Amino acid sequence: MDVVRLRRNGTAAPSAPTEKPRAGQVRRIRRGWLVRRALVAADITGLLAAFAATELLFPEKDLTGGVGAATEALIFALTLPVWIIAAKLYGLYDRDEERATHSAADEVLNVFHLVTVVVWLYYAISWLFGLIRPDQMKLATFWLLALLGVIAARLAARALARRHPGYVQNTVIVGAGDVGQLIGRKLRQHPEYRINLLGYVDATPKTFRHDLADVPHLGEPDEIVDIVRLHNVDRVIVAFSQERSERMLQLVGALRTHDVQIDVVPRLYEAVSPNTVVHGIEGLPLLGLTPSRISRSSRLVKRGLDIVGASLLLVLIAPLMLIIAVLVRRDSPGPVFFRQVRLGMNMREFTMLKFRTMRDGTDHAPHREYLTRILTPHALPDSSNLYKLDRSDVITSVGRQLRRMSLDELPQLLNVIRGDMSLIGPRPSIPYELTLYAPHHFERFGVPAGLTGLWQVEARAHSTFGEALDLDVLYARSWSLGLDMRLLLRTPALMFRKRETS
Repeated sequence: MDVVRLRRNGTAAPSAPTEKPRAGQVRRIRRGWLVRRALVAADITGLLAAFAATELLFPEKDLTGGVGAATEALIFALTLPVWIIAAKLYGLYDRDEERATHSAADEVLNVFHLVTVVVWLYYAISWLFGLIRPDQMKLATFWLLALLGVIAARLAARALARRHPGYVQNTVIVGAGDVGQLIGRKLRQHPEYRINLLGYVDATPKTFRHDLADVPHLGEPDEIVDIVRLHNVDRVIVAFSQERSERMLQLVGALRTHDVQIDVVPRLYEAVSPNTVVHGIEGLPLLGLTPSRISRSSRLVKRGLDIVGASLLLVLIAPLMLIIAVLVRRDSPGPVFFRQVRLGMNMREFTMLKFRTMRDGTDHAPHREYLTRILTPHALPDSSNLYKLDRSDVITSVGRQLRRMSLDELPQLLNVIRGDMSLIGPRPSIPYELTLYAPHHFERFGVPAGLTGLWQVEARAHSTFGEALDLDVLYARSWSLGLDMRLLLRTPALMFRKRETS
């Protein structure tokens, strides 16, 4: 582990990690500044494209009821500032700098709400005051195209912004204990976050795990302000350290005057979930933790969405599944489907279906032994894969290709229709895994098992098995229809990313 000590005058010469600006450089473009402007341009582009497309589709009708093309274009142009202000109020420009994992999928519902409110409010005011009489079909078409156009433009804007050097956030972690090192490892496993981990700040750092051995120790907490200045730091993550709470509060207060994003890991972070509500009593902040249960009405809605979604998907991909079934049968002797007993909601057993990817009669005992070895507090994922158990001798050639795009899991749509599983939820557990679970891991059985879920989307092959279970528990604690929709929207792109064959 490299150790870099900064003198009080800040004249030390630290080893240069990747993408670290030199001392004295002019302050570069920041992520928030860059993304805000990119998203404003994206919104305007999406709305203009929707307006132009609507005009081409309905050339004989006026969106504003016969006032003329020039006046119609002028009225539309005057509404653009209203959109920008409303989007700002909805928080659609201010999340990327705060959240490392923010994506367009996280704001689809807000964009849908905003487009709907703005368009139909525009129609209602126009109709009530008799100023203009918009054609309803044309206005509805504009609403749909505006929704699609804004979402598509925002996707493109973020993709372009992520390529800009200004999107990179130079980051230091205060606290090099277990929690700080866990954060560091997760950041390094996700280059798409564009967070450049410069090093750790801690008076008494814990011995680094081997996958963090090349991360430098930049100094002690008392030197944090000098470190921020010298390294042009954009983000400081405060994890647990041996410093007194009063001293850490002083350091955080000093950092808030230096234009850096500050993230603080709460002491009871294991109990905090994404839907934790921050409220207060006379200025004293409290974290409100919702019960880990799904109401009856929510279960009915979730079940209805599962039936509709799985049925539509089965109709659409039926030809693909037929082709896969033929390929599986021709590739090796044995059944088309692999059947295995799994545990769903409330630990109820069911038979899960997958396309067979291994030779018929393969012994699965090695998997049980493998889980026993890796389900430990200090386990590391092998290379880049969560389940990198070398079974290449029993995996078929067709099975290898199916696993790379998760196509072997498509038959689980039948499990969804039968009610064994949901489209979104924790990974279905194998019964013999239960002996390896910690007590809190059993919370994952409070929601239906899923075809995809939080750990598949957020971590995929980058987590240890224990961390994957923790993400399943986090999903169970923070379930909402909005979370399901976001995970469902992000899943298709992940299916086509290559993964190591397990």
